[in-house]
Amino acid sequence: MTVEVVPADPEWGRQFERVADDLGGALRSLPVHAIEHVGSTSVPGLAAKPILDIDVLVMSEDIPAAINALEAAGYTHQGDLGVPGREAFLAPDDSPRRHVYLSTPDNLHIKNHLAVRDVLRSRTDLRDEYAAVKLALATEPHIDSDTYGARKSEVLQKVLAESSLSEHELRAVLLLNDPRAGR
Repeated sequence: MTVEVVPADPEWGRQFERVADDLGGALRSLPVHAIEHVGSTSVPGLAAKPILDIDVLVMSEDIPAAINALEAAGYTHQGDLGVPGREAFLAPDDSPRRHVYLSTPDNLHIKNHLAVRDVLRSRTDLRDEYAAVKLALATEPHIDSDTYGARKSEVLQKVLAESSLSEHELRAVLLLNDPRAGR
């Protein structure tokens, strides 16, 4: 299995807006805190896997109703996929390819996504360094997603050092991105 990383595509932002409108419609009966475009496709100029990452944020008491609403809209609930506090969904179609996650605004995974996005949007030097790492990893034959994620960890820690995450949160994110770091 290989990892595909492609040059930035300005269409990703428009695709997100369309999906966010659809998600907002599906969740219209709930108080949605935010629908966030995260991941590399959310950073203009950043090479990325051509899959949108979208975080839907609701309060914890609204999670069950949000799961039901997304399922009614055709999304398949996949559980937390090993990430406590975050519910994953398989999209009903591939137009565009996307990962949709449901969580609360205070979840560390969400804070991580937003911090990386915001730093990379404001620091083109870090954006370019991160892109170079991603593109180099994608050229390695037979690289799998777990290895790809772990080997991006060093540059992601550099990015996150520029964020407002606490030292405790930074360490927790490091262990999420690269479980081998705790050894």
